[in-house]
Amino acid sequence: MKVRVRFAPSPTGFLHIGGARTALFNGLYARHTGGTFVLRIEDTDVARNTQEAVNVILNGLRWLGLDWDEGPVGSDATGPGKGSFGPYFQSQRKENYQRRVDALLSRGLAYEHEGAVRFKMSRDPVRFHDLVVGEVCRELTDREQVEPDFVIVRSDGQPVFHLVNVVDDLEMNITHVIRGEDHLSNTAKHIALFRAFGVEPPKYAHIPLILNLDGTKMSKRDSGASLGTYMDEGYAPEAVVNYLALLGWSPKGNREKLPLSEIIALFDLPQILRHNARFDIAKLNWLNGEYVREMDDERFYEQSVHALARAGLDTNKYPVEYVKAALDTCKGKVKLFSELPAYAGFYFREEIACDAEAVKREFTSENRPRLAKLREALADLEPFDHDRISGTLAAVAKGFGVKTGVLVHPTRLACCGNPAGPSLYHLLAVLGKDRVLKRIDGALAQMS
Repeated sequence: MKVRVRFAPSPTGFLHIGGARTALFNGLYARHTGGTFVLRIEDTDVARNTQEAVNVILNGLRWLGLDWDEGPVGSDATGPGKGSFGPYFQSQRKENYQRRVDALLSRGLAYEHEGAVRFKMSRDPVRFHDLVVGEVCRELTDREQVEPDFVIVRSDGQPVFHLVNVVDDLEMNITHVIRGEDHLSNTAKHIALFRAFGVEPPKYAHIPLILNLDGTKMSKRDSGASLGTYMDEGYAPEAVVNYLALLGWSPKGNREKLPLSEIIALFDLPQILRHNARFDIAKLNWLNGEYVREMDDERFYEQSVHALARAGLDTNKYPVEYVKAALDTCKGKVKLFSELPAYAGFYFREEIACDAEAVKREFTSENRPRLAKLREALADLEPFDHDRISGTLAAVAKGFGVKTGVLVHPTRLACCGNPAGPSLYHLLAVLGKDRVLKRIDGALAQMS
């Protein structure tokens, strides 16, 4: 039987990083097996769900590159999947749920109670084999022994999660349910419903939870819990996909940086780890830095310009050649595109502010004559390229009997406002003689 998996998020405001990992694992398994990946929006809770929240989910999946394979064609919320399918929406499938409830009621497998509809739950232990957890036996708790039946339609007429989840999985022919381990406790109810409908349940694979580094569960209030954080901070989506794949799954050889094509080829459910995964932002940042460093130039320029624009820096005011030359000095030096405005914003501001602590340290009376002499030497320099700039600075430092670094630091601060940044000689060459002389003049004025 061809594999069919689904991701079924509830649109409640943002896409949790755990939900993104669940979507990824489903997508990877579908691609690995040549199966089908279904996207289904569980939006039956009208009071909580909004189109804006749906768009957050769709945009997050698009950003990760997770294409779904089927759905209603021509939906208002079309996705990138084959044929521009929109996702399925549970709010548009109410007739299906009512038909199934009526069938249960007619067979005495459900009953009405205080305006709601309750399902007659089996009193026997429910046993099943989970493809990750292993053998599971779900026995009734003491409380459930008294009242094991559970609500499938509330008194307001709204079907609950347990019912709609099972009906959709049944009618969409889902073969494998890959979801977070927090749903393991629901599985006995779902299996009982499948059997009440006269069909065998799909195979279940409950993947480990994502924890903070301190071992606590990553809640929606924790820093970094929202996928939107990584979209806004300028992470490379392929780095996030790579890192999420390693949260609970391990390829052979303990490798960490793998292209998506290789992850798809290697990914399989038996390799999913049993223990919970801990989210290490430092490791993600390292991995992201590797992807950014290896990114082709045009994509690096594009992502950089977007990051600078988000910070209010308009690169359109400058010649394309200047922008590219400036960004070339940054490649391999930043791990996140969100770092660029602070690291390289000086290229795209005609007026810069210098770091106050560094000013006290570098703009001293001893350094004023040195910087003034360098300004004089640079004014006569032609062509104004990094090799000649390097030689000139070294010669001026030698003339004062000091190490080159003594002159490098105040010069860097004068020209970019920070004590650290791109290679000094290259950044001076990119800025050009006029900007460099103007900025050094500004520094000298502060030192008088």
